[in-house]
Amino acid sequence: MCRDCGCSITDNHDHHHHHDHHHNPTLEDKKTVEVLTKILDANDRQAQSNREHFDRYGILAVNLMSSPGAGKTTLLEKTIELLGEELRIGVIEGDLETNRDAERIREKGAPAYQITTGQACHLDAFMVHEGIHHLPLEDLDVVFIENVGNLVCPASYDVGAHLNVVLLSTTEGDDKPEKYPVMFRSAELMLITKIDLLPYMDFDIDRAIKSARSVNPKLDVIKLSSKTGEGFDMWIEFIKSKKRLRVA
Repeated sequence: MCRDCGCSITDNHDHHHHHDHHHNPTLEDKKTVEVLTKILDANDRQAQSNREHFDRYGILAVNLMSSPGAGKTTLLEKTIELLGEELRIGVIEGDLETNRDAERIREKGAPAYQITTGQACHLDAFMVHEGIHHLPLEDLDVVFIENVGNLVCPASYDVGAHLNVVLLSTTEGDDKPEKYPVMFRSAELMLITKIDLLPYMDFDIDRAIKSARSVNPKLDVIKLSSKTGEGFDMWIEFIKSKKRLRVA
């Protein structure tokens, strides 16, 4: 797991190794908090710089977050197909390894930059800053940031986007929002994906929405299928309306 965000830090130390700091867990906890606070503060400053960079070019930046396999890349492929002639789209891709997602996006005709994080389970503002400088910003209207598939850590890091969108697939449990509240609390919109699979899944949409709004009452919800196209009219209009607000 990732050392930067602290998700690799637990109360269960390796008892096969003996270190002096194990004798003073309170001091260790204090040091850990101080380090993580400094990391997040530096990240927030870079995130604000990223937003200002997007603003200079009139770009809407959207951070997509979800667990692995919820359909982020497929969503982007379909979005580029439907919106590409009206709004110029670029993508910053985040994965632990491989360039496959960026290659899929480029095949749809949109510029994409792949960030491979190695062991990091999220993108941070500094990684996104690198991606910004590998995209033709002067030729773009919208930049999607496809975060690493993870329902926990990405929500803790502001990457400099204007809004967060979280995907919840029907192949997951409908109680996920209450189990992983930070992710859903930080989002403006929840996309319930793969609704074409509902007949085959034990997933209750109403229960999922109720779960999400119990942690974020203002959360908007769109139900869609990248396979059938159902619900994409609402998703496309959502992006277009947010883009208009950035220009206004």
